[in-house]
Amino acid sequence: MKYFMAALCMLCMSKIAAQNVKGKLVDEADSPIEDAGIFNKTSGQHSHTDGTGHFVLDRTSVNDTIYFSRLGYATQTKVVGTSDLQNPITITLKEASISLDQVVLVSEVNTMSKLVDVDVKTNPVKSSQEILRKVPGLIIGQHAGGGKAEQIFLRGFDVDHGTDVAINVDGMPVNMVSHAHGQGYADLHFVIPETIENVNFGKGPYYADQGNFNTAGYVNLKLRKSLDKSMLSTEVGQFGARRFMGMLNVMDNQNSNAYLASELYLTDGPFESPQNFNRINILGRYRYALPGDQELLLTASHFSSKWDASGQIPQRAVDQGLISRFGAIDDTEGGQTSRNNFVLNHNKNLGTGKSLNTMAFVSHYDFELYSNFTFFLEDSVNGDQIKQFEDRMMAGAKSVFQNNTASLGEMGFKYNAGIGFRYDNVDDNQLSRTLNRQELLERLAFGDVDEVNGYAFAGAEFKSGKFTFEPAVRLDYFRFDYVDNLSEQYDSRSEEKVAFSPKFNTIYSPTENTQVFLKTGIGFHSNDTRVVVANEGEDILPAAYGVDLGTILKPADKLVLNTTLWTLFLDQEFVYVGDAAIVEPSGKTRRMGIEVGARYQPMDWLYLYTDANYTHARSTEEVDGEDYIPLAPDFTMVGGLTLGNNNEGFSGGINYGYIDDRPANEDNSIVAEGYFVADATLNYTLKNWTFGLIVENLFDTEWNETQFATESRLFNEPNSFEEIHFTPGTPFYLRGKVSVSF
Repeated sequence: MKYFMAALCMLCMSKIAAQNVKGKLVDEADSPIEDAGIFNKTSGQHSHTDGTGHFVLDRTSVNDTIYFSRLGYATQTKVVGTSDLQNPITITLKEASISLDQVVLVSEVNTMSKLVDVDVKTNPVKSSQEILRKVPGLIIGQHAGGGKAEQIFLRGFDVDHGTDVAINVDGMPVNMVSHAHGQGYADLHFVIPETIENVNFGKGPYYADQGNFNTAGYVNLKLRKSLDKSMLSTEVGQFGARRFMGMLNVMDNQNSNAYLASELYLTDGPFESPQNFNRINILGRYRYALPGDQELLLTASHFSSKWDASGQIPQRAVDQGLISRFGAIDDTEGGQTSRNNFVLNHNKNLGTGKSLNTMAFVSHYDFELYSNFTFFLEDSVNGDQIKQFEDRMMAGAKSVFQNNTASLGEMGFKYNAGIGFRYDNVDDNQLSRTLNRQELLERLAFGDVDEVNGYAFAGAEFKSGKFTFEPAVRLDYFRFDYVDNLSEQYDSRSEEKVAFSPKFNTIYSPTENTQVFLKTGIGFHSNDTRVVVANEGEDILPAAYGVDLGTILKPADKLVLNTTLWTLFLDQEFVYVGDAAIVEPSGKTRRMGIEVGARYQPMDWLYLYTDANYTHARSTEEVDGEDYIPLAPDFTMVGGLTLGNNNEGFSGGINYGYIDDRPANEDNSIVAEGYFVADATLNYTLKNWTFGLIVENLFDTEWNETQFATESRLFNEPNSFEEIHFTPGTPFYLRGKVSVSF
């Protein structure tokens, strides 16, 4: 009994000693600041503000020094006094030019996102899809007239349009399961780039709150909650390019604000056959601060796009002078798509470091695409044009509970837990042979998909001295239903699967400017309902095993270096080829690589960054020399510099991207050529007016944006040929821009 009483006294004493500082961060307009960092320089403890600006920093003592930091605000320090431990404090951060010294290397697994956020803020992107290029090592390419989702490459994956990268906007999934064009199709064109607040990303299967599609990594875009000023902007450029954008504050007071944003984009592109491309976006957001430290955010958006395309062309047609690089074999390709979203986000501060965040969404989406990759290979009379179509409704919700002040003896302890679901109802999912977009020749696949993904996850953070340990686990349940409408009789097939995904990340921070991390985790390779039923439930969710070992160093306030060694092994890669309605098992694969990067800001008006990535990607079940993974990049490099601070006078920058030659087929007998392309911007700001020039492909490089090893036959050829088919990259492309804020 006496031992029990002694243990109880020790526990009570530890709880009494475990003091904390709590309060709220606001800007100069007294609005709450979300996701600001709070770091105890003395003890190494850290925390973040929630959606309502509140925070709790535990295990804090009198005379400890605390940093309060947020990108775009001047970092503040505070020495803790006795009263600060007894009463909530309010810290006001003042706006300041974006600077690397505003980023503090706290012991958290996603520090690189904070650093890349500096890249985003110092050099804003020109399109929503381009934001993906800000993720170090991620390459994108367009090959269908600008209206189709871009092709993505990351960590030795040809991700196609999103199969192995989970993409979200404010928590709403962008990837489409069992899409008509292929699994994971992720079209980000419904996002207006000026509404993007920041980008959060992670590589590898190490994050319990990320599930389906999170193999190579994830990207989550966060949109602005409010506008500092209203803005109107117009762009005019070569190739018939015109863009009109507006963002208007329609309400702005202490407890609520709302804004509207819209975008119209028109272009013919550099091709001989005009793209006749048009896209319209409309977005509205309303934020309301509810009583009891709650925040409600409602978002509604509409997106529609229509285009013609020249499509991919064979290299031999250009070499023989049949067409130019910007010509076409079949210029009847193209399509149209639309998406309507309604999203609700609710943040609730539960006090003493606890919070509850809930997100729910409903989205309606339709898609119609006409393509011709093989020309006259299958049908020497009508050609090989195909149509892919679907009509989709999807809905989902997620709630996450966070506790930043849990107590576990003398060890710092935090935990979170979440639960959610996603439901997709896809009608008339089809692949058909067509003629000139008008005549239906044959249906190759035609069915209805219903897919449900329910999930739960939990994670914890233990801090002991200079070490931080983050164990986590995720549980996913899937139900796949497919009705084959081509069958003469009712044909409905269903499969179920549960995936268990443990994670364990470790961070060692010997100093406040040094971080060493080890990430480990098991995830799963995304799968398509049509693959699951065709494979009769075998290998539904093949496991993915990953390890990252890396370091982030900050030897000076405005210099950050990073290095990562990583490997990823997949048990199987099943792929549904939407262009042919067939299932391709790719077998077991192993990828390993190294990533290095640097960010340097020698002066407030000069910012430089670079990232280089080398990857060795191979199939493990094929013989040497025939084990290449087609189109997997082995070496990529991006970087740039930004001049000026965008407040007054001149500003601008140059960015570059490089990708090495890479195998286009399994034995590397066909090679996709690499390229180096640079873009530039120049702006002049006078009061509330900004005049700018945007140049893509500054040096007028002849490059191929996307490339494939494809077997095709032209109308006058007796035999087929397999070789590189490509979409040419944009030549020198100049646009002028004028914007005014008010």
